[in-house]
Amino acid sequence: MAAVTSSFSLSTLTQSSSQRKLTFSSTRFFSSDSDAVRFRLSLSPHCVGVRSSNSVSKMVVRCSSSVSDPPPTVSETKLNFLKAYKRPIPSIYNSVLQELIVQQHLMRYKKSYRYDPVFALGFVTVYDQLMDGYPSDEDRNAIFQAYINALKEDPEQYRVDAQKLEEWARAQNSTSLIDFSSREGEVEGILKDIAERAGGKGDFSYSRFFAVGLFRLLELANAMEPTILEKLCASLNINKRSVDRDLDVYRNLLSKLVQAKELLKEYIDREKKKREERTEPQKTNEAITK
Repeated sequence: MAAVTSSFSLSTLTQSSSQRKLTFSSTRFFSSDSDAVRFRLSLSPHCVGVRSSNSVSKMVVRCSSSVSDPPPTVSETKLNFLKAYKRPIPSIYNSVLQELIVQQHLMRYKKSYRYDPVFALGFVTVYDQLMDGYPSDEDRNAIFQAYINALKEDPEQYRVDAQKLEEWARAQNSTSLIDFSSREGEVEGILKDIAERAGGKGDFSYSRFFAVGLFRLLELANAMEPTILEKLCASLNINKRSVDRDLDVYRNLLSKLVQAKELLKEYIDREKKKREERTEPQKTNEAITK
């Protein structure tokens, strides 16, 4: 399917537009439920202010909500994020991040949720693609830290596990990638655990981040044939049709996000040129006066 043979690289999805404003909706990507989820990106040069709340509690990585310890509300998670990262975020990024954290909160506190590295790889891939081109690398990393901490998980573990799976996938091929169950190793053990839980022997909650994580493994192993994804899903006891659908929606989302970023860049360039044109006569007059 097209969703499988297409790259997630933003550089391959660039499109141009002459419109001054781009508004779009993405339906049911970030949510793991059947309810439709929509968010809108409005091209605007303004930044969005933030507020703060009480400090974030100690990070918990491998956990799920319990009766004795009720999960936080969506508002509490969002406020924890705003508390951890106090600087303004450009609206084109902030709009996506706010929707993203709401939907990941819902995933995170489902009773069947359990952290796994493939999910982490998928989220890291999504985050890095969405935040590609952010003005500051330092701020981009700080936002990532604040985001994961707000969900009471460990941002370093997300990064470490994502890197671990990426390194493993680069050393695989089409055959070895789907033959993990017959081999021993740390990543092989992770995949076996997922297969057992997804097969009904433990808690497993499929999400679109997991789908993106699977695709990333295929991409790095240079195993892009649709049949390989089908076999990998079968080995992991994952519904391939759900994966195909979610990858296709994600690809379309990235394509439209690229358009929004291009329009934002065009707007900034035009405003910069106008400022230069306005200041040029002033500089000339000052030079004559001197």
